[in-house]
Amino acid sequence: MQLARLLNSGSSSKKSLKKIFKKTYEIISVDSRQVYRGMDIGTGKDLHEYGTGRSKVPYHLIDIVDPSTDFSLFDYQQHAFRCITELNDRDVVPILCGGTGLYLDAVLRGYKMVKAPENPELRLELQPLSLEELKGRLIKLKPDYHTTSDFKKRERLVRAIEIAEYSRANPVFNGPYPRIKPLIIGISWPRRELRERIKTRLHQRLEQGMIEEVENLHNKGLSWEKLHSFGLEYRFVAAFLQGKTSRNEMFQKLNTAICRFAKRQETWFRGMERKGLKIHWVERGVPDVSYSIIASHFRINS
Repeated sequence: MQLARLLNSGSSSKKSLKKIFKKTYEIISVDSRQVYRGMDIGTGKDLHEYGTGRSKVPYHLIDIVDPSTDFSLFDYQQHAFRCITELNDRDVVPILCGGTGLYLDAVLRGYKMVKAPENPELRLELQPLSLEELKGRLIKLKPDYHTTSDFKKRERLVRAIEIAEYSRANPVFNGPYPRIKPLIIGISWPRRELRERIKTRLHQRLEQGMIEEVENLHNKGLSWEKLHSFGLEYRFVAAFLQGKTSRNEMFQKLNTAICRFAKRQETWFRGMERKGLKIHWVERGVPDVSYSIIASHFRINS
């Protein structure tokens, strides 16, 4: 779902999009880790791709909290809704851009969520239960629970049950969610070519100082456990910095993990399609094809 390069592939492309939209546009990042300050290389912010000076495309939900802060799906959704509402009020086209499928789905389909406080009594009650028992309890509370990856981690299961119990006792306020009629464009790559791009990209980020970035975050007070929780780059580089793995082993394992993550992303987006969200897939992100899709959509809906 990454459109930054499309939007910033040259002044002519920007003029083309402005002509299609007949108004200005701004980007809302849909990335669960780019919200954190100081996590730049590992999250692939690539802020230079948004342009510079007067030609810079404004962006939102990047660098908004410190990495020591807990920032949940609920927090992201609330920020995103506020951004979309504010851009709509200014008659600006909001472009959601990024690859965290759950966050995108939560905004486009308007998940009903609440910010639940911790419940020490419930956590004590859940402590003796096995993972399977916790999973069963969560499914009983929320049969359509979205994030199956939570089933593999005890702390996530406990927190999900905590939120579900709180939601049942405190019905969600059905406030005025912004009206969203999305045009969704996805960029696809042949599998072998995608793996090569991931490998090349990983080499580049290491050369740009990704290891030093993780080390700096730790030196500023982030624990190894916290870095581990951010997954992928931060997890594997943290292990290397602790002497648990060699640099070569770290690279190989991280490269494999990113490839698997890319496959899970694709599976998630296909799942979104099964739930009724139409995605226009553009192989290799060819700009002219994307422009054609956007232009056709705006002509039909103008």
